[in-house]
Amino acid sequence: MLLDACWLEQLCIEVNEFEINAPTPGIPSLRVLQISDLHLQSISYSITRLVRVIAQLQPDLLVFTGDAIDKAENIPVLHDFLQLLPTNLQKVAILGNWEYWGNINIAELGSTYSQNTCQLLINQTVTYRIGNKTIALTGLDDYVGGSPDVPAALQTYSGSDYHILLNHCPAYTTTIVQQLAGRSKVDFILSGHTHGGQITLAGFAPLLPRGSGKYVRGWYQENATRLYVSKGIGTSVVPLRFGARAEVALFTLAG
Repeated sequence: MLLDACWLEQLCIEVNEFEINAPTPGIPSLRVLQISDLHLQSISYSITRLVRVIAQLQPDLLVFTGDAIDKAENIPVLHDFLQLLPTNLQKVAILGNWEYWGNINIAELGSTYSQNTCQLLINQTVTYRIGNKTIALTGLDDYVGGSPDVPAALQTYSGSDYHILLNHCPAYTTTIVQQLAGRSKVDFILSGHTHGGQITLAGFAPLLPRGSGKYVRGWYQENATRLYVSKGIGTSVVPLRFGARAEVALFTLAG
């Protein structure tokens, strides 16, 4: 159990793949990879394994759903990690609570992302054309540490084939769904923050961070909107995982 908690569940990354809709013959699918809660401290063996997993999955778009780092001095580590990823891979990131709690310079963080083909979204929407499809990503500020603003984030949204909303703390989901009503439809929401409980007992997560709400891991349905909560990669407070293996999630958006 100790070996599993200290090593296996952090090193052996689980890849969860989801097909969002039925494929159309002759039309290529779009692959979106979610990585959450890296909590980068160094370029460790587990991080180099993660880089290999990303290369093997060959996503069209990579999204980071918050808590990439939790200390200001780890911005260079984030830069080094991003340098290991394919330069032609478009990347998008949002903030988590630890980017605020760690007193990280947000402008410097945004610049680091920008230098590595990654756009930091803070209550913003960006649209990409990949192949013959458009995909819009709406990124909210963090619920616990920042000031999320759904109407402001949607001001730059003008329609797309696919629309994904990125929101670090899943407890904010109910508010998001209420504020989306009559404004815009999203295919699904991607969150992180919970680490899947990080340490669970027979599937029960005794402790969840503030901002988790009723959500722990996996898929949830809120009215007509679907939410996926990632277990993430890193750890927080204690460097252990038990019953909550590190994961990346790959979403295939069929034509």
